[in-house]
Amino acid sequence: MTSTATTTAPLTATAPVPALVRPPRLRPGDRVAVVAPSGPVPEERLLAGLDILRGWELDPVVAPHVLDTHPELGYLAGQDAARARDLTEAWCDPGVSAVLCARGGYGAQRMVDLVDWAAIRAAGPKVLVGYSDVTALHEAFATRVGLATLHGPMVAAAAFLQDPGTRESLRATLFEPESVRTIATATAGALVPGRARGVTLGGCVSLLAADLGTPHARPSAAGGLLLLEDVGEDPYRLDRILTQLLRAGWLDGVAGIGLGSWEECGPYEAVRAVLADRLGGLGVPVVERMGFGHDASAPTVPFGIPGVLDAEAGTLTLDVPALG
Repeated sequence: MTSTATTTAPLTATAPVPALVRPPRLRPGDRVAVVAPSGPVPEERLLAGLDILRGWELDPVVAPHVLDTHPELGYLAGQDAARARDLTEAWCDPGVSAVLCARGGYGAQRMVDLVDWAAIRAAGPKVLVGYSDVTALHEAFATRVGLATLHGPMVAAAAFLQDPGTRESLRATLFEPESVRTIATATAGALVPGRARGVTLGGCVSLLAADLGTPHARPSAAGGLLLLEDVGEDPYRLDRILTQLLRAGWLDGVAGIGLGSWEECGPYEAVRAVLADRLGGLGVPVVERMGFGHDASAPTVPFGIPGVLDAEAGTLTLDVPALG
């Protein structure tokens, strides 16, 4: 396959966030693998999600351990090594065009270092889709492979199963990525005004903070358009997480920030006050209520793609389609 990226080099401590390799778009008839890198997957929701994929004329295959549950730690979808092996084998299958995560929860950090990253790199670019706990994998694919990924709904997630808009955003991104170059919601607006250019990155802010200090962590968000969201984190905990990123210098030089959903994080006014307090002093544009993440209706956003964040317009406009 021909790459459309400008670089595949690993991220370094001095370079700003680079544009990453864009995997090829999907086409009807493509085979896609479903993996469970994090929490256990309800079978009935998985089956419903597979039916949706088949309705898109995709051929979904389920990795061997997707329906496992860890024998002692019931919040994990099976043993760490088995989850890592499922991801490695699915990615390295030459007949698979995309790897879709079944759900989030917790556990990707436990298995990420057990993945065979040399084999993943050798297998070439493919589409990865997920959000929430999958933030750990988005970061790993960026830093270890140099690959752009999709922060989008998971196969057994409620929004994917229940919300037509969420499904359509992912379907269009996968098959017709040029049709979703501008990402916007009716609720989005300026927390801090301005326009910024950079390359997208981000995900669950708690997972980004938890990655700090690990061997393959991204050294900085400098020069990037940082897209943040989370779920179930009280305002004081969001304060602690953002303060950790600030104290570590991870936000130094960030170009702009887009904020998604903050479900179960308390009243939005209280969350907004924390976000304004911790991020407003960075001197960069900040867009709030962009809707991506754990919202009941959430757009798919790509990571590793250059674009422009316009706070007054409440938009993220990509320079190129998310997929090649």
